[in-house]
Amino acid sequence: MAVKDRDRFSTATRIRLIGEQTAARVYRSQTRRQARRSRLTGRAALLALVLCSLIVALAYPMRQYVSQRAEIADLERRQEQARRRVEQLRDLKARWQDDAYAEQQIRQRLHYVMPGETGYIVIDPGAARKSRADAGTADRPWYANVWDAVDRSDASDR
Repeated sequence: MAVKDRDRFSTATRIRLIGEQTAARVYRSQTRRQARRSRLTGRAALLALVLCSLIVALAYPMRQYVSQRAEIADLERRQEQARRRVEQLRDLKARWQDDAYAEQQIRQRLHYVMPGETGYIVIDPGAARKSRADAGTADRPWYANVWDAVDRSDASDR
């Protein structure tokens, strides 16, 4: 037994034990690294490549789809506006079929009066003063009036 005890505490035995322990640690770390590396397999890389190519292939059609949906919504909005405008015009046409409405519009827009009535038109006083100021220009030669108009337009630019 003395030989066994001596072997157990000998330097060579200790070195051999340390080497075995170190080898076991290295082997364990290598298997861990291999396990980490093995997460991304060739199949996973191929799957990622296929997914990326599908995304790239579908990007343009999806953009077209979204833009066409926006265009359809815009056209539907325009169609609704046109439908409302047609309805307004139909209402206006129906109003013009009424003689009282037509008479009212003729009196208002064309300043017509019925026989026996007196028509009055009220003129803006500011416009009357302007026309009186321009009346003095008739006494002068035409080229003087043109030159004054050029001076006035030049002054308005400043």
